Amino acid sequence: MKPNYTVPVRLSDELIRKLIYVSEAEGRTPNNQFTFMLRNNIQYFERTKGKIPASELSKIDVTPYLDEPKEN
Repeated sequence: MKPNYTVPVRLSDELIRKLIYVSEAEGRTPNNQFTFMLRNNIQYFERTKGKIPASELSKIDVTPYLDEPKEN
């Protein structure tokens, strides 16, 4: 199973409301809409600035963002 990551994001009242509005209009959950927009932004970045090298990505420590198993 692929790991899941949690990245807390602070949003203004207006921004969260707009995210929910767009999510509902697009038929997505807010989480899926946010992921969709993030992917599009990364694609734009790579089109305009160049592909992000896998060697650079492998240097990034993602362990602080791993979801911890929930205890019962």
